Amino acid sequence: MDVGGPGAEVIPPLFRGLLDDAAVFPPGSLPLAEAVPAHVRHRAAPYREIVGPLVLAAPDLAGLGDTELELAVTAPGGPAQLPEVFARVAGLPVRLAGLEVAMPAGMSVAEFFGALPETEVPVFVEIPRDERRADVIAACARTGHQAKFRAGGVKAELYPDETELAAGIRAVTGAGVPFKATAGLHHAIRNTDPATGFEQHGYLNILAATADALAGKSSDALADVLAERDGRAIADRLSTVDDGVRAAFRSFGTCSIIEPLTELAELGLVDEGVIA
Repeated sequence: MDVGGPGAEVIPPLFRGLLDDAAVFPPGSLPLAEAVPAHVRHRAAPYREIVGPLVLAAPDLAGLGDTELELAVTAPGGPAQLPEVFARVAGLPVRLAGLEVAMPAGMSVAEFFGALPETEVPVFVEIPRDERRADVIAACARTGHQAKFRAGGVKAELYPDETELAAGIRAVTGAGVPFKATAGLHHAIRNTDPATGFEQHGYLNILAATADALAGKSSDALADVLAERDGRAIADRLSTVDDGVRAAFRSFGTCSIIEPLTELAELGLVDEGVIA
């Protein structure tokens, strides 16, 4: 992966489209009226190749104006929210790049997948942290849907530990199910949040663990990678990773575009010249 030399002020293929712009979600919580123009600026900036779609919850669609956007829409209420999403999108100058659909508590796997409409829009199924997990991943593999893992949240118990997340990554890669991640991924490398004490996963740890999963390494080995706090070790590992890993780990949601981009530059993985 060449990140230096003439013409290096571009995003390397390994990181293109890695950052889903989730500015409206906590802890960023940017008002929609500010998030939309900010996203437009990101998509016009020198680092635009790293920026994926703007992520909005289904109810936020009602507040959109006439700005042309690429959107990923979350449906935290499950498949029942999707008809309204399609109806609202039909009247907007937007391209729907993905649907992120949660599984309501108590809903069976068969009921959930039966309720998903036929669509050409990629569907990312939020993988539940309960006894349905294995069946949901298997159903994604059968149906061609993709997966979404929550890596954290506003409470400590919302953070899966490295063993749980490693098992999930191993399961989806083994089943050939691409995935994205969201929540709690505030830094490139595994860290302890100084304000909350939460153990937070690093998005680059996840990328490296995905590469190792595709290479057939065990869940225990993946957990070790997810627990690694040495940024240089992870950066060195990623310098040898082919960008084909992104077919498995598609992107992650971030409240800030500049902060993760800056961390990548500090690790020497993107040229600092891309940051305007």
